[in-house]
Amino acid sequence: MEKYHGAIVAIVTPYIDDKVDEQGLIDLIEFQIAEGTHGIVPCGTTGESATLGFDEHKRVIELTVNTVNGRVPVIAGTGANNTKEAIDLTQSAKDCGADAVLSVTPYYNKPSQEGLYQHFKTVCDAVDIPTILYNVPSRTSINLLPETVARLAQLDAVIGIKEASASLSQISDVIRRCPDDFIVLSGDDFTAMPTVFIGGKGVISVTSNVYPRGMADLMEAALSGDIGKANEMHYKLFPLITAMFAAPNPVPAKKGLELMGKIKSALPRLPLTTIDEKALNELTGAMTEAGLL
Repeated sequence: MEKYHGAIVAIVTPYIDDKVDEQGLIDLIEFQIAEGTHGIVPCGTTGESATLGFDEHKRVIELTVNTVNGRVPVIAGTGANNTKEAIDLTQSAKDCGADAVLSVTPYYNKPSQEGLYQHFKTVCDAVDIPTILYNVPSRTSINLLPETVARLAQLDAVIGIKEASASLSQISDVIRRCPDDFIVLSGDDFTAMPTVFIGGKGVISVTSNVYPRGMADLMEAALSGDIGKANEMHYKLFPLITAMFAAPNPVPAKKGLELMGKIKSALPRLPLTTIDEKALNELTGAMTEAGLL
């Protein structure tokens, strides 16, 4: 498996009494590696990066890098809607030994395509570390267009993109426009398999939190060209993938991990709240069907 390929988990951040549960995070990382995950993303959306304090954010990345200790790639979430803040987080990730960073499009500001280009270029000029762009219009209200991705792909530091537009058309256009070695990763578990079959290299996954082996098997089958097995795995995982979004992410993932005994508390930070009964029933049904409970 090549670096930055396959099923890469967007790992949750466990809390106890609203503080980062460091031992809980260490245990989760060990569970992920033992179950064959191909990489770990701390401080992504699923890691509740928006509600981590600045020092907490840096500590979660440092702890992840130290715990992984080179066994799989660590792609640290360091994006921000403040370019100076993104530079600071990216420099900190580099200093503590992250393999690469994941940099989301600036949210709330609603910059132009030129503004997006200049934001990422400024961060890359300031910190020399492999950078994977992160396009997630449903959360940021900004769509990083394929032509802008192609411009950014000319920068030495920019090695790929997590494309979470859920549009195979847009993903195809990105692949068509960018260099052959540019890494396109699905940002939606639903599109992980088809993204690989049109030229992508894997997924940064929410579902991998609770079923790392299943997502790893799916991506390994797809990347090896085993269409039959990949198709079978896709539909086996489909109810679980759906249940991961029965409530705002990462609420179902954290609850699933609590039900499995992998974390002590499923509580997210406000403004996210605990899972409701309807979503919980869907989650437990899907996890039981998948053999996780």
